[in-house]
Amino acid sequence: MTMPESQLILPCRNEEHALRVLLARVPEGVGVVVVDNGSSDATAAVAMAHGATVVSEPRPGYGAAVQAGLEAATARYVAVMDGDGSFDPADAVELLARVRRGETDLAVGRRCPARRKLIPWHARLGNALVLRRLRRHSGVELRDLGAMRAARRDALLALGVADRRFGYPVELLDRAGRAQWRIREIDVAYHPRTVGTRSKVSGSLLGSARAALDFWRVVP
Repeated sequence: MTMPESQLILPCRNEEHALRVLLARVPEGVGVVVVDNGSSDATAAVAMAHGATVVSEPRPGYGAAVQAGLEAATARYVAVMDGDGSFDPADAVELLARVRRGETDLAVGRRCPARRKLIPWHARLGNALVLRRLRRHSGVELRDLGAMRAARRDALLALGVADRRFGYPVELLDRAGRAQWRIREIDVAYHPRTVGTRSKVSGSLLGSARAALDFWRVVP
């Protein structure tokens, strides 16, 4: 079997309904690694039925799931995106293409909501505050924290991101900025999540508050 040059990493927790639709839309030639982060539903079974590589990561936390996916991936280029149905895999493939062509070291998706108020006010406020702190600390100029991103797998692993909770993407951006990576932000469509799913971060004030504390903790 020919190994794919690019893989899509999907950190998932109880996303069986979203995966039934999402995995069918992944373009041919792109491998998929689904990280089952302690699901109590059929997430793993659905992923395997669609031909994805399934990795179990029992430690709770977004960063733990992403790291497990990176370590399990075998492709030279990888993209990471949420597995809840809010993103189109075709946009992840476009980010991968930008990296493969050498246009950037890290392609980051800027969410463009499909409808108003799709991103709650508390999530937008937290996003803005963390981005301002990143600009001051590491010079990273972005308009969104990037729930979708693509880069070379070996380079991501070499960054040594240590956070295993929600602070993972912020620490990644901070380390990449201080390492003088070329970071390019690209608009990507952001849709309502699949029915029956709720964001672990922006889905509630408590979730946003916990994420904000994680974000703040990883940037000195």
